[in-house]
Amino acid sequence: QVQLVESGGGLVQPGGSLRLSCAASGFKFGTAVMGWYRQSPGKQREQVASVTTGGSTNYPNSVKGRFAISRDSAKATLYLQMNSLKPEDTAVYYCNTVPPGSDWWGQGTQVTVSS
Repeated sequence: QVQLVESGGGLVQPGGSLRLSCAASGFKFGTAVMGWYRQSPGKQREQVASVTTGGSTNYPNSVKGRFAISRDSAKATLYLQMNSLKPEDTAVYYCNTVPPGSDWWGQGTQVTVSS
């Protein structure tokens, strides 16, 4: 079955950096458009980055220039480098395909940006 296992979250001060990882299995990772999503308490889940099989990336304005998504298809692993973090980036971060598989959500990884 499909498994998406996120890791790398934690507590970081404003302006700091984190690198998230997502280990994928159970589907053809190499042929899937992949994305990172986040959800804050009381808010809907939102997509914050996507990457095609060819390496083309896309970001919303809220994270553009600060976040960078990448993938290693040989390892079936997705990454999200997050720099210049802000308190409003605090959320649980998830990876999934684009569009997301409704039953494929993992447990996510908590990112807390606070001084």
